[in-house]
Amino acid sequence: MNNSHDKKQQNSRRNFLKSSALASAGFMIVPRHVLGKGFVAPSDKLNIAAVGCGGKADFNIQQAFNNGTDNIVALCDVDDRMSAKYRAKFPNAPYFKDYRKMLESEANNIDAIIVSTPDHMHYPVAMSAIQLKKHVYVEKPLTHDIWEARQLTEAAAKFKVVTQMGNQGSSGYGTRVTETLVQSGVIGEIHTVEVWTNRPVWPQGVKSPKDKGEKQPIPSEVDWNLWLGTAPMRDYHEAYMPFRWRGYWDFGTGALGDMGCHFMDVPFRALNLGYPTSVECSVGQVYADFFKEAFFDDVCPPSAAIHLKFPNPSSKNHKELSLSWYDGGIRPRLPEGCDYEKVFANIDGGVMFIGSKGVIACELFGNNPKVYINGKLAAVKLPAPKRALVEGDVNGHQQQWVKACKSGFGTYTSSSFDQAGPLTEIVLMGNLAVRSFLLRDAKNKFIGRKKLFWDGKNMKITNFDEANAFVKRNYREGGWI
Repeated sequence: MNNSHDKKQQNSRRNFLKSSALASAGFMIVPRHVLGKGFVAPSDKLNIAAVGCGGKADFNIQQAFNNGTDNIVALCDVDDRMSAKYRAKFPNAPYFKDYRKMLESEANNIDAIIVSTPDHMHYPVAMSAIQLKKHVYVEKPLTHDIWEARQLTEAAAKFKVVTQMGNQGSSGYGTRVTETLVQSGVIGEIHTVEVWTNRPVWPQGVKSPKDKGEKQPIPSEVDWNLWLGTAPMRDYHEAYMPFRWRGYWDFGTGALGDMGCHFMDVPFRALNLGYPTSVECSVGQVYADFFKEAFFDDVCPPSAAIHLKFPNPSSKNHKELSLSWYDGGIRPRLPEGCDYEKVFANIDGGVMFIGSKGVIACELFGNNPKVYINGKLAAVKLPAPKRALVEGDVNGHQQQWVKACKSGFGTYTSSSFDQAGPLTEIVLMGNLAVRSFLLRDAKNKFIGRKKLFWDGKNMKITNFDEANAFVKRNYREGGWI
């Protein structure tokens, strides 16, 4: 295991802290005005470790480091190729491939941790950090399964750490103004929400290397055992990494996991959604051998339509609220008078709120909301957002978390786990339905194609027990937490 930690530097730091404490009782933080304009006192810097250094981590690390207003004190990645940039940029930060060894060695030097790994490793890394009372920033979706999301939500409150999920739109203006517009009542009682994305843009619905019995030599820079982590053992293949892991159930959560926490965040907040009561779905299927074999045991399907029901206690005429999700090129039918060119300049996806008086449509992150009344675009003045902007836009999402870490537990973040956890549960409920939909019996007959009823408090499907296998997965042995 590669550990470049400088013992001399560590001892020097400890000796400095010890001597400072003895020599300056009561004067531990040097005031900014003493140090001069523009100087950031060391005590004002957050000491951050990064688990995952490539892909989305690249942006997360840059934003958190913020040109040196904060410190990157440790790096961890199972792939030396992905970490090369930041090992060069932060040569004094000890580098590890195993996050457990990083925490064991560097816990006393770390204040907060950014987790930007594949989905299947979010929970073990984040939970290990939280149990050490380290603040955590975790990429979306928060976890790989529903049980993990509930556990992280409860642990963050128990250990009193500052948290943030990486759905940056939650820090933006669009989410806030659309939320306020929806709650204004301009379209009456809302009974239906339609959400969709153009994802996946990676392979899904194709036969996997595992199913084809293919394998390749493991690159020398990669610790394949650590990359697999909690997932079952399989042979290495370049089809799984980087990024393309999203389409494999053992590692990723498909198009829904990738984009659901972005698009569904707007209705989740605007309508104060709780646990869903039921879910059903259908999927686009690719078959081989003249329709005898389905390829979805290992990979997510190429497209899906998922339909969730929620209690709608504020409505006089609609006891339930419907929320539907579409991916892989499937889009909902638009209400009369709307078309995609008029409604959505960004074809990557969108959200529609359908009420008794009209429709509110918005793009990703709640951007560019439009109101339609009687099939015509209405000239509606956008309201001032109820929730104040903390950093100003989506690019301030990481710094919002950094500043909250410095202020301490209880400081507002846009996607703290008390919000991000329940949102992630809703998103992952869709994947539970998809995986249940694809269950087959010994005679290869599909047995899960039914509406599933959900007991949110107890995290249990009440009418098809086989589906509960997807509430909580089993981890490969290895002491990951």
